[in-house]
Amino acid sequence: MGDDATREARLRDLALLRRVRDRMDREFALPLNVEALAQDVHMSSGHLSRSFRAAYGESPYSYLMTRRIERAMALLRRGDLSVTDVCFTVGFSSLGTFSTRFSELVGMSPIGYRQRVERSDGELPSCVTKAVTRPVRNREAAPHPRD
Repeated sequence: MGDDATREARLRDLALLRRVRDRMDREFALPLNVEALAQDVHMSSGHLSRSFRAAYGESPYSYLMTRRIERAMALLRRGDLSVTDVCFTVGFSSLGTFSTRFSELVGMSPIGYRQRVERSDGELPSCVTKAVTRPVRNREAAPHPRD
């Protein structure tokens, strides 16, 4: 009976974690913090952070920053907003923090990213390039005809 209760608690936590993740995906531009997210699903912030990391491989904060930067990249590619406007549109309250996080995740500043996009007319999006150039691991390779 103990194993069933543990399994049910784990499944209940995973459902709550999905709710938290979905909320961050929808409301990335709003001021979200771990305490408020945890309170919304009736968890302690520590339990939410540990459980989220175990389930998704990163902290809730890191997940939220990644969503914000992905959205910022899309807005910068679109080209109709200034870097400052993009910063505030995706939920950052500081241009310095935005630039630092962007540079950490993308490998260049937001301005550098925008300039690269503007210079690379007709270039494939990075997600397509990554998919096309992804190395094939041995276990994924098609069997050799002689095998």
